[in-house]
Amino acid sequence: MIAGGMVSISSVKVTPDLLEARIYLSLFQVPDAKEVMKVIESRAWEIKKELADRVKHQFRRIPVLHFYHDDTLDYVFKMEEIFKQINAEKKPTGESDVTKDASKGGDDADQESN
Repeated sequence: MIAGGMVSISSVKVTPDLLEARIYLSLFQVPDAKEVMKVIESRAWEIKKELADRVKHQFRRIPVLHFYHDDTLDYVFKMEEIFKQINAEKKPTGESDVTKDASKGGDDADQESN
């Protein structure tokens, strides 16, 4: 937890020579994403040291870590809101058309039986 929000790793891409790792972070309910990214980048050395302690027997050299903000979730939430607005705008007109069609169908059926 940073700044009252949640930070998670959405993906990691390592260069073929294993010298560089691009870490994409997803930030949830963080008031200032740029500030959080600055804090994480300032602590990159500590993160690299912790990583090295955990995988030192599996790697000869620990890659240089680069952090990027992955705003995919923000984009998804924004698109969902747009779709909700579109659906909310369509429902009143869609329901009235169905109601009108049903009432016409009922009137036509009554007229044909007479």
